[in-house]
Amino acid sequence: MLSTIFNLRFALITWPAILILVAAALMAVFPGQVWWLLPFALLCLASVLTGLHDLRQTRHAVLRNYPVAAHLRFLLESIRPEMRQYFFEGDKDGTPFPRDKRAIVYQRAKRDLDKRPFGTQYDVYEEQFEWLHHSIAPTQALPHQALRTMVGAGTAQPYSASLLNISAMSYGSLSANAIRALNKGAKAGDFFHDTGEGGVSPYHREHGGDLVWELGSGYFCARTTDGRFDPARFADVAADPQIRMVELKLSQGAKPGHGGVLPAAKVTPEIAAIRGIPLGQDCISPAHHSAFSTPTGLLEFIAQMRDLSGGKPAGFKLCIGHPWEFMAICKAMLATGITPDFIVVDGKEGGTGAAPLEFMDHVGMPLRDGLSFVHNALVGIGLRDRVRIGASGKITSAFDMARVMALGADWCNAARGFMFAVGCIQAQSCHTGACPTGVATQDPLRQRAIHVPDKAERVASFHRNTLHALAELVAAAGLSHPAELRPHHFLRRASSDKVISLAEQYEQLARGQLTADPASSPRFAEAWAMSSSDSFARTG
Repeated sequence: MLSTIFNLRFALITWPAILILVAAALMAVFPGQVWWLLPFALLCLASVLTGLHDLRQTRHAVLRNYPVAAHLRFLLESIRPEMRQYFFEGDKDGTPFPRDKRAIVYQRAKRDLDKRPFGTQYDVYEEQFEWLHHSIAPTQALPHQALRTMVGAGTAQPYSASLLNISAMSYGSLSANAIRALNKGAKAGDFFHDTGEGGVSPYHREHGGDLVWELGSGYFCARTTDGRFDPARFADVAADPQIRMVELKLSQGAKPGHGGVLPAAKVTPEIAAIRGIPLGQDCISPAHHSAFSTPTGLLEFIAQMRDLSGGKPAGFKLCIGHPWEFMAICKAMLATGITPDFIVVDGKEGGTGAAPLEFMDHVGMPLRDGLSFVHNALVGIGLRDRVRIGASGKITSAFDMARVMALGADWCNAARGFMFAVGCIQAQSCHTGACPTGVATQDPLRQRAIHVPDKAERVASFHRNTLHALAELVAAAGLSHPAELRPHHFLRRASSDKVISLAEQYEQLARGQLTADPASSPRFAEAWAMSSSDSFARTG
């Protein structure tokens, strides 16, 4: 019995209890003389009560075996990311974004010096190291305002898009002040702000920045009472001149093939009004669309979105999964003559949305692979010149942009990069509502930390300075525009004694190769043979 009572595991219960008895005895013998023992006794009492509660609770085994003391374990666990980030990790070690990647965003957003001394910290002879070919005859760098691409050239309302834009992040996942700052920055910098599938909120409209309206499977802002697509409501919202393009979301990199649920408790009257959903019910984003079920149906829906918007560019976003499904879309383009004005390829490394670990880590195709696949598939069917391609997935620097543009992207979208510009510190508490900087929360007190005018200026500065860096990279390569970048401009160390270009890593198709001779392509032939314009199902 005594060995149990005085076991070190229970010392923070037994010894405080003994000390309470001693303090009580002393205060009884010397009343008014040892009053200073009272706070000490109360502290001991708190330890005893906490320990007794720990012994009785059933949720945490470690607390039952180490009452009171085990709370230190939970404390250390809660601050583990901060301890690692601020005290232990090197500039190249942090995940998902290392310190130097975050630092370059902060510096460019704040217009601080963004140069580095004393040479690279990378081991340039290590496998996977990448670099850009430079030219002995560099060109003059373009001004950042000239780095644009025309989307929907054949539509009634074509749009000249910047080469760097804000990727899809909904109001609800981000705070109102974060949305305000992003859109005000987009207005100042003349680039677009993707609304995310949560719909067009008043905070997106407040400062007048260009918007790309993303429509997901929930059809928020354009739905009937039973959750189906409402053409009349879509046309009404899309008529807003602030909306420059309309985008159908098929999947996202964070959780491709997975829907989402906003619990009824989090559906505020404001969110219900914005999204057009009932108050007091779970807000469900299904994993699939109800408006179409075939590749042909998808393209017909894209054409409908274009017509209902008054001829604004219309396209879709996806993370590549089954390759034959995208080939089926390509065949549907050829069969119907309908092409989207743009396709946004989201890599599985994209990650502003909270997702199950299995989906986040192991579902979906990484950006470079998916982007190269989509670009070459469109080249192979002879339609690449009619479709612009956007790319999103861990893009924070000019080198990130240049690399994906070499693989086929016409422009880039960034989500977390612009979150850093607004003030995100990678606390990775986005899904908890307890974001320490007020970016990813609906807590009105927390989001007050974002001073909209200051953060908007940082958003515009990050955009401007990153494009300036891109222009300098392109000039160093002896090119006049990022559109001239090709896979052979980038090299990668495949092993200690082998260096390959991205052109060697990813098969490059010739124009019309898939329609003329699909069997000639080792990478694409099988997917092409398995696909049909009438179904997303595998046919072979």
